[in-house]
Amino acid sequence: MRWKNIRLIFTREVRDQLRDRRTLFMVAVLPILLYPALGLGMVQMMLLFNVQARTVVVLGADDLPTTPSLRLIQKGNFNARYFDSPGEVETLRVIADPDDTESLKHKDRLDGILASESKIRKLVNQIWQLDEEKIAWIKERHPAGDVFPKQKEMQQLKDELAETTAGADVVLLVPKDFAEHIHDLNRKIAARETIDLDSSERPYVIKNSADEKSMVAARRVQGILDRWEDAVLQHRLQEASLPQSLPQPVNPIQVDLAEDKQRSAFVWSQFFPAILVIMAVTGAFYPSVDLAAGEKERGTMETLLISPAARSEIVIGKFLTVLLFSMATALLNLASMGFTSRYMASVAQDGMMEKLGNLAPPSAAAIIWMIVLLIPLASLFSALCLALATFARSTKEGQYYLTPLLLVTMGLTVFCLSPGVEISPLHVFLPIVGVALLLKEVLADPTSTLALTYALPVLMGSIGYSLLALWWAIEQFSKENVLFREAERFDLRLWVQHLFRDKEATPSFVEAFCCFGLIMMLQFFSMQYMQQAAVASAQDPTGVKGLQQLLVQQIALIATPALLMGVLFTTDFRRTFRLRMPSWSVLGVAAILPFFLHPLVKEMMTLLEPFFPPLPPGVVRVMKTMSSDQQPLWLLLLAFAATPAICEEIAFRGFILSGLSRTRRIGLATALSAIAFGMIHMIPQQVFYTSLMGLVLGLIAFRGGSLLPPIAFHFIFNALNVVLNRYAAQENVIATLEGPVLNWFFACEDGGVTYRWPLLTVAAIGASLGIYWLISKRSDPRALPVINDPFAADPSQKPMERSAVGVS
Repeated sequence: MRWKNIRLIFTREVRDQLRDRRTLFMVAVLPILLYPALGLGMVQMMLLFNVQARTVVVLGADDLPTTPSLRLIQKGNFNARYFDSPGEVETLRVIADPDDTESLKHKDRLDGILASESKIRKLVNQIWQLDEEKIAWIKERHPAGDVFPKQKEMQQLKDELAETTAGADVVLLVPKDFAEHIHDLNRKIAARETIDLDSSERPYVIKNSADEKSMVAARRVQGILDRWEDAVLQHRLQEASLPQSLPQPVNPIQVDLAEDKQRSAFVWSQFFPAILVIMAVTGAFYPSVDLAAGEKERGTMETLLISPAARSEIVIGKFLTVLLFSMATALLNLASMGFTSRYMASVAQDGMMEKLGNLAPPSAAAIIWMIVLLIPLASLFSALCLALATFARSTKEGQYYLTPLLLVTMGLTVFCLSPGVEISPLHVFLPIVGVALLLKEVLADPTSTLALTYALPVLMGSIGYSLLALWWAIEQFSKENVLFREAERFDLRLWVQHLFRDKEATPSFVEAFCCFGLIMMLQFFSMQYMQQAAVASAQDPTGVKGLQQLLVQQIALIATPALLMGVLFTTDFRRTFRLRMPSWSVLGVAAILPFFLHPLVKEMMTLLEPFFPPLPPGVVRVMKTMSSDQQPLWLLLLAFAATPAICEEIAFRGFILSGLSRTRRIGLATALSAIAFGMIHMIPQQVFYTSLMGLVLGLIAFRGGSLLPPIAFHFIFNALNVVLNRYAAQENVIATLEGPVLNWFFACEDGGVTYRWPLLTVAAIGASLGIYWLISKRSDPRALPVINDPFAADPSQKPMERSAVGVS
């Protein structure tokens, strides 16, 4: 690695980017102009939106109270005392008389509403009665799928009411003799007479929740009615000689401990992480496309490749360039947004911005944290964008590849900004999520001990992901078929014909990826059925339905897609699924290795239990029911050991691993299949340890040349869990394990068996020897794909050189 070459390439690329007016505009000019313009635009839009008057038709206005302190309508509009500010009075236009419609655009329709008061009252009463009947009908708990018998009648009444009230945003329907009713209630309360409040008359607010204008008007009217209701209540208490605080017997006093700086820090922590993440990926987006795909289009890639610099040096130089622009874009956007937000909060006269007060800038410690966390985050995005842009044939195709990355990043950012999401051990190892949550924590409190605890793991994880992404970018840049791919047109018809006509012996990398995607998609679309089945399983004391559900899921959603794709898209079914006699030595190791790995995995998951979220109580209850002593042992072994071992190995060590290994890179294929194997289990605890087990299973499949050794390993490992869960709590087993000899190796705690350090030491030694033997053993040539053999065209190749192919 020659840093002189890297520096030369870095300065060349930076100079070229700085000469590009589009890059300068996106990185420097746009952030400075964008947020002030957005701030002014938002203020202007809010002002324009707020001053638009919404039409409210009041039917029965003559029945409202006329007491001066209780007047709801005054001077042809709602009383100004019931608004937050006097200027808001003009936001609602009250129509209570035909004279109020003279100057309005929809005069005819508004006059029609006033003339249809009796009809509207009748329709509202009928709809209200049907609503009460529907509530009572729902409480009867009818079977799923049943429809309220009078649903059609109710909808017809609502349609008729909507047609009658068309032209008004909101209709306020006041009951007949409403003022007299309120006066009568006040008199009875003052006389301490018994009253029935449930039978009291109430106004109706008729709105359309599917119309945004109607919903805005309804919210404003509801606010006015709430304040008017408070005024009526206070008047009632005054007439009854009762204390004004009677409706609020507790009325706690709020004591806010937050200082101005703390409130400002909280505000910054709500949106600075999102801006940092989004702008980091956006800043890496366009430079990477220009530096990789743009080089291909301009024809300068060949000139760069013949320079004395190595491929890795070229990639690192370009990577540092993208990293520079990514960080610059993120920091400039943060600075511009922070300045704009603080300025708007300081000059705001009313509304939400006024409540923020004078926003203090983030502390120096918070700014340092942002810069430190931005480096690995921008590194990850820069390497990923550069790798994807290198794979693209043109800048247009590069934008297509990078858009999903941007969408995924936005989704993860929205998740991190949720109020209930806080940093936890599980989030530390998630890319993007860990950095965003840690930044959210340190912006709220830079001295937080929680932030200091997670800082090093988050940084190490982010740096690790960045190095992996950079390695992938170097790998992409080292392939001639990637650098010099020509543009091609895609014809779906020809592609389908090629797929079925030109079958190959084993699946391709893309077909393996599609198989995994199909399994995940089937899992997703079957979630509703699985949830219903889980409810039925929870109500089944025998647990048989839950076991049936598990068997159906394994066979139909995991094994069947892989088998169908093997039949449709490959010509060598046996080689694709490794259906042959195994290496007996590997089979023996695969049968013994679970006994060493199981204690280690069990104790590891016990230690890591605080790092994972607890399982939902319903899942725990169903699992206990399915594995209860009422079930025969053979049925539990069939459901939890045999069926998963066969079905999951057919899919992941059969079709998927065969497709992933087409590149002859055993390590990469094993790792990818292990990650896919872990993801299919959904539950975080299972995702973690099944991914680790997937590495061992993939190694066994390659070294054994058959699907039988991984099936044996999988079955025995799961069977050990079933047997221990079944018999660990039994008294005779506990008494045996607590004997004078076995007590050195086992301990019975909380109704289960735990392993002591002597046994764990033996297990670690045995597992290490077994895995080392598998790593050092050569792969069975039958486990490798048929095509893409670089020595197949040269029969004169030396046997020793030929045998080295595919050995990792």
